[in-house]
Amino acid sequence: MKKPSTSQNLVRLGLGAFMTFAGTSHLTFARKPFQAQVPTWIPVNKDAVVLGSGVVEIGLGVAFASLPRHRRIIGIALAAFYVAIFPGNINQYVQRLDAFNLDTDTKRFVRLFFQPALIAGALWGAGLPDRD
Repeated sequence: MKKPSTSQNLVRLGLGAFMTFAGTSHLTFARKPFQAQVPTWIPVNKDAVVLGSGVVEIGLGVAFASLPRHRRIIGIALAAFYVAIFPGNINQYVQRLDAFNLDTDTKRFVRLFFQPALIAGALWGAGLPDRD
């Protein structure tokens, strides 16, 4: 594994901080808005999904930022997490749910394009693809 570039380290640290904050918000002040994103077809209590995903986000965020030697596996796990939660973003768009100042179809639609960017960022911060 090659030494990460400065931009890869910055992305790793930035996503680590972002995920730690997002997870904390799931557990505290933004629980209700996050519950609105949980698709109705998920057979688990919405609050349990929000609390569980918050714990996972904090764990991934802290690990990504503080365990650079394990950045590859953590970054892959973070990218997989972003894929796993994408149905919630789609649900918010399809159901026209207002949350996080996403109060128009256009705003909700544009937000869908941020998920691939987060996935790419997690992989870049993980050191993937390998640089030549």
